[in-house]
Amino acid sequence: MRAATIDDLHAMQRCNLLCLPENYQLKYYLYHALAWPALLQVADCDGAIVGYVLAKLDEECKDETRGHITSLSVLRTHRKLGLAATLMRAAHAALEEVYDAADVSLHVRVSNEAALHLYRDVLRYERVGVEKKYYADGEDAYNMRKTFRASEARANVDVETLRTRVEGMRAGSGQKSKRRGAKR
Repeated sequence: MRAATIDDLHAMQRCNLLCLPENYQLKYYLYHALAWPALLQVADCDGAIVGYVLAKLDEECKDETRGHITSLSVLRTHRKLGLAATLMRAAHAALEEVYDAADVSLHVRVSNEAALHLYRDVLRYERVGVEKKYYADGEDAYNMRKTFRASEARANVDVETLRTRVEGMRAGSGQKSKRRGAKR
């Protein structure tokens, strides 16, 4: 996994053409690379691009920084290896660390069970709506979103909960060790 370069754009487009019904002209990849270079990631296997994620900032949102996943693709020969999740996590990290994004959204075909599993179950996206006839063939898309800051707040709560439990265990184990010592 690594950040994409301009030299990777043709291979990214090829991966897209082989895997997805929604295709983009090369200038669209170039625009992403120039505007948001940290948000293009590739899975490189011995010099061959076998997957990519194309992300961007939501240009319509003026009140806070939001990301959007434009496209994610992994060649069929390299699926079921965790590459898609790793690519997405790399994009999430760049959105948070480089751009301080509040959240990220994406669209996914309602019939794409594998992608829905990845987004919902593995990456913890939430479905926030349905875009009717979103795709050129007329299929609907789920609009999904992952909130970063709320995730951080939950993580902080979880850390505090764990800390409380550990302190409780320490206090409890201290009492037990005294009892054990008394039995000896």
